Order: sequence, then structure tokens, then C-alpha cells
Amino acid sequence: MFGSIGMPELIIIFVIALVIFGPRKLPELGRSLGKSLAEFKRASNELKSTLEEEIRVEEHQQTRTEAAKVAAPPAEVPSVPTSEPVSVRQDHSA
Repeated sequence: MFGSIGMPELIIIFVIALVIFGPRKLPELGRSLGKSLAEFKRASNELKSTLEEEIRVEEHQQTRTEAAKVAAPPAEVPSVPTSEPVSVRQDHSA
């Protein structure tokens, strides 16, 4: 039930808590402990779901980026018309 803590250990812990806190404070202490554990569990589940959602969004964006790279046509290189001769002028004035 509680991992490696068995029934004898739980009874000892309960008796010690009863002696320390008394019979009137023990139910209040148990309630506050239960509320704290429930709040911790809720917060950890919320964090887990938020992280999973962020991972899904990141994977979706990565997939879209990869798909865009594959679908994009290759860039055209402007060409120089070859029907006219190209003259190269060199300036030899020094």
C-alpha cells in the first residue's frame, strides 16, 4: 500500500502521532495532510499535462517545417542570356 512501509510501521507512526498531537488535533492534522497531498497530486498532473502538450506542439511544428522543406521547389538561379556576347572591360590605367 505505501511501498516499503508495512502495517507494523504504520501503527507505530500512528501511535507516535497520537502521543505528540493528541486525540483532538489528530483528525485536523490528517485532513490538512490529505488536502496537501491532493493539491500536490493535482499540481503534478497539471505540470505533466502541460509538458506533454508543449512536446506535442513542438513535434507538430518540427513536422510542418520538415514538410515545408520537402514541398518547396528549388530556388531558381537567374541566368545570363547567352545569345549576346559578353564583353569584359579591363581598365589598365594605373
